[in-house]
Amino acid sequence: MSVRTKLVEELLATRLSFAYSRLRPEQAERLLHGCLSILFPHFALCPETPAFLLAATDRVEADLVELLAAVDITASKAAGIVEEFFDSLPGVARALNSDATFIHGGDPAAHSVDEVVLAYPGFFAIAAYRIAHELEARHVPIIPRLVSEYAHQKTGIDIHPGCQIGAPFFIDHGTGVVIGETTKIGHRVKVYQGVTLGALSVRKEDARAKRHPTIEDDVILYASAVILGGKTVIGERSIVGGNVWLTESIPAGSVVYRSSEVRMRGTSDPLQHPPVVQTH
Repeated sequence: MSVRTKLVEELLATRLSFAYSRLRPEQAERLLHGCLSILFPHFALCPETPAFLLAATDRVEADLVELLAAVDITASKAAGIVEEFFDSLPGVARALNSDATFIHGGDPAAHSVDEVVLAYPGFFAIAAYRIAHELEARHVPIIPRLVSEYAHQKTGIDIHPGCQIGAPFFIDHGTGVVIGETTKIGHRVKVYQGVTLGALSVRKEDARAKRHPTIEDDVILYASAVILGGKTVIGERSIVGGNVWLTESIPAGSVVYRSSEVRMRGTSDPLQHPPVVQTH
């Protein structure tokens, strides 16, 4: 027996049993870019016309059918998923148009909606989420996660496709943002870089429980705020300042920030900066 033959046998003997070994990440990436080419002319490969859009939808359908077959969804069930997915795209387009307009209106550095669509990582991550969420809502296994993880790799923004995000939604800068699976976010919410909407518990037995917070309408979450727990609710119109850590609910109209303290160098007293909550 050759060394390489022995190696192959040993590798096969140690290999796990995989359910979706035919699935390739690049297939999900192609699906996402195909959907973006339908939704926004910026991602089209040629001038947008009805004929182009029809051809683009045909390509997306072919890609989606191929992906569904790779996760062992029957042809009859796949046909229903494809039809429902296409029926959802006008709603996705409306939500993303409102997202792009909201980002442009809220960021002085954004000079046009085109700039938001083409250059803003927050918008790209939101677009990938909204597309992936439509597949997640139809109980398609693993493919939604591949779509969202591709956006995560490109932008540093990790949005689980299972969470619920209203429109419009704003992510500025975005690097390091984490939004967990059971998070609920309302309308007109603004999130800055480094924000974590996470779980207090990572126990496997809590997989079906609501583990992540609820963020109500018109909330602003500034950089590196950490909000944890499925029972934690951030009331509407609240502002959570940078570096705040919250594991309890706050009422509507709250302002939460960390107190700053200036001391002369050389003091041995530890600095404590507890969150300060003000309500309107």
